[in-house]
Amino acid sequence: MADNKLEILKDLRERTNSALIDCKRALEATNYEIEKAIAWLQENGIIKAAKKSGRIAADGIARAYIKNNIAVLFELNSETDFVAKNKLFLDFADQLQELLANSKFKTFDDVLKLKLGKLTVEDFCKDLTAKIGEKISLRRVEKLEAKKGEVVAGYTHANNKIAVIALAKGDNEEVLRHITMHIAALNPSYILLEDVDKKTLKDIEKSINESPKLAGKPEKIVENIKAGMLKKEYNDLGVLLYQPFVMEDSKIVATILSEAKLELVKAQRFEVGEGIEKKSVDFAAEVAEQMNKK
Repeated sequence: MADNKLEILKDLRERTNSALIDCKRALEATNYEIEKAIAWLQENGIIKAAKKSGRIAADGIARAYIKNNIAVLFELNSETDFVAKNKLFLDFADQLQELLANSKFKTFDDVLKLKLGKLTVEDFCKDLTAKIGEKISLRRVEKLEAKKGEVVAGYTHANNKIAVIALAKGDNEEVLRHITMHIAALNPSYILLEDVDKKTLKDIEKSINESPKLAGKPEKIVENIKAGMLKKEYNDLGVLLYQPFVMEDSKIVATILSEAKLELVKAQRFEVGEGIEKKSVDFAAEVAEQMNKK
């Protein structure tokens, strides 16, 4: 066998984890075109990446990565937590974070078309699915870039299931990172007040203005009471800036930011599997089905 064919055989073996004899058959059937050989292995049931693509990948990792003035956030899914700790899976995540930090993209489709070596990100996921035996998929990506006078920060929780990135005007990265930790812990419904729909805000203001607590009070006191009531309503609504700061709950987040001379521009939080409905498995029925096949 020619040296280049041996290299192709070795590459196919490593990429699919299939038996050597099956790899050889696949290559011979496809004139040693490796992508066609992978498809041949899938079509013949030797690797089942194509079938695995229909499974629900609701586990995995969420990761924040900071490189200079770039903050990257992504969710990479697997079917089980066990695979999310697999070296191949984690190596892919390491490569992915560098690729995302160093590449320009506008849409998620752009991300899937980015190249990692010879493969696109989308094909790399399929390739890893074939190797590991579980569906691997990149679910979502966010990227923030700090301009002059701005700073980015990020936080990945120890369990790798929650990650946050943030962008602010100012230069205090340490305090901004603490804010990302707060967001990871409390999962605010809204980051900025402007994120809340206008009707909700108007309804809150109307309710406060009509409150009997204001009746008969001097105007100066009324304004103070209204300000306090607004802060409470915004906190109850889940607006980040009005939440007591987790590391110093005598102050709200807005105060912490102000003291650090930071103005929050944007923040994003990813939690693994949020919004994905995991498939419910009836184990007894599954065992019975397998027994009936015998």
